[in-house]
Amino acid sequence: MRFFPRLILAFVVLASFALTQEPESAGVPKVGPTQAPSAPPITLEPDPTGTVPPEQVRALLQKAEANDLENNKLLRDYTYIEREEEHKLDGHGQVKKVESTTSEILQIYGEQVERRIEKDDRPLPEREAKKEEEKIQKIIDKRKNESEDDRRKRLEKEEKAREEDRKFVLEVADAFNFRLVGAEVVDGFDAWVLDAEPRPGFEPKQRASKLLTKFKGRLWIDKREAQLVKLDMTAIDTLSFGFIVARIHKGTHVVLEQAKINDEVWLPKHIAVHVDARIALFKNVDEDIDVTYRDYRKFRTDTKITVVGEQ
Repeated sequence: MRFFPRLILAFVVLASFALTQEPESAGVPKVGPTQAPSAPPITLEPDPTGTVPPEQVRALLQKAEANDLENNKLLRDYTYIEREEEHKLDGHGQVKKVESTTSEILQIYGEQVERRIEKDDRPLPEREAKKEEEKIQKIIDKRKNESEDDRRKRLEKEEKAREEDRKFVLEVADAFNFRLVGAEVVDGFDAWVLDAEPRPGFEPKQRASKLLTKFKGRLWIDKREAQLVKLDMTAIDTLSFGFIVARIHKGTHVVLEQAKINDEVWLPKHIAVHVDARIALFKNVDEDIDVTYRDYRKFRTDTKITVVGEQ
């Protein structure tokens, strides 16, 4: 994945999860434990004027945010396949080039690592495949020989990053005004439908939270479990990353869909992004990005990863 798509998708996933990023996927093994009985679902009840009290919506979102943080923890126990397809557009909005990359996402000593396995839906050439395997083996060797001090520093750094993500998530309920617009069944799940508009006067505590003020949209939250089922967001203003690194223009559009996996966790199954941006003030990006996730499998600590040709 190139720099800019990774940047926008990282934000999209983070933001969509924070706004809490189908029936269970076919072929997913039932190896995970089922969840313990959950708390009673939160009911949204309109007042005599037909308006749902803000405190009820806030309670729903807070529960969804807590669920998201737990999903993020459980994701570390899974490997999966990610396929990204890019449709590059010309000045008239017509597709001029289509490229795709398929990768296997592995867990190596607690670290998520990407191994490319296909380009344009064809296996990588032998030389490229070998480089990918050598990259993986290099990471394995590095972690295997890591000193206790280096390991402690690495884990502390990762935990610090996760703590920043948690702070971002917990600001979302304050960043938007949410309005209940009804209920819909999405992929078999009965969900509340909420519209989100930036809340005037919101003062973000985290630098990343400033991005939230640039989006509006709609989200679908499962009634029974308060889990994000679907998200549809649109940029209503220009977003800037760094001084001259990148600018995402008004109209950039994001759709995220989630699936329930192994009856224990909700994880992304599809992200679609229309990107209209300028990178480093000279390169225009106008493309549609479609990412699908499949074959979520519980990671086994006894799994052995070897390089090509290793016995």
